[in-house]
Amino acid sequence: MTATPLRRTLSLFVGWISDRRVPRALRGPIYRRYSRAYGVDLGELRLPLEEHPSFTAFFVRRLADGARRFPSEAALLPSPCDGTLQASDPIDSGTILQAKGRPYPVRELLAGADHDVELEGGHAWTIYLSPRDYHRVHSPVDARLSEVRWAAGARYSVAPKVLAARPKVLSINERAVLRLETARGPLFLVMVGALNVGRIRVVGVEAGRDGAIEPPRPFARGDDLARFEMGSTVVLVAPRGGPRPVEGLALGQRIRMGDVIGH
Repeated sequence: MTATPLRRTLSLFVGWISDRRVPRALRGPIYRRYSRAYGVDLGELRLPLEEHPSFTAFFVRRLADGARRFPSEAALLPSPCDGTLQASDPIDSGTILQAKGRPYPVRELLAGADHDVELEGGHAWTIYLSPRDYHRVHSPVDARLSEVRWAAGARYSVAPKVLAARPKVLSINERAVLRLETARGPLFLVMVGALNVGRIRVVGVEAGRDGAIEPPRPFARGDDLARFEMGSTVVLVAPRGGPRPVEGLALGQRIRMGDVIGH
């Protein structure tokens, strides 16, 4: 399924507006109003508000050093992003859950990047990034980026109430599937686009460049890996034999990048 002309046009228009340069004198008032409305923590910013020339630049703002910390133990799996935990479920009968018990095919989600991997019995974590969240995604482990699959698709909203009502949004929306080769086997990180999310960026990879990365690009745990230029969802998929969820995770729980979600 591809994006309808209306949704695509709306997303491109929002992206165009967000890229317009904001007069320096207006940046502080505009960004503070947005932050109050959505609960953005301005104390975490690396740069002053006035140093973000456009709304896009503010949206993909960098954090101050030390604002997020990753665990040092190699056996722990931290979250690659800020957000809200929407689902944490085993891969069963080839499906994972989107929200509210709605299953969808995991192989459809991964767009072929899992061609040589046994997924059954693995696990998937779904994290929704709201307008308040930090929108850069970092490598959760030491890994090599070996493949990126860009999948065209729809641009439905990925807000929780939409996922609860509409089946298979995550596997039919536009997305970038990143295959990470780790010391314990492959890990898949899926960047799911949405309404008003016109751009997904992967560090060092040209947008739309599909297939194997030669040579694979190394990323250390915590390195900047990708970003959304508006809000969306990350699905982290571990094949059979990979990381398992830690106890105590609750749906609807707010997650900060670096928080341990698996082991």
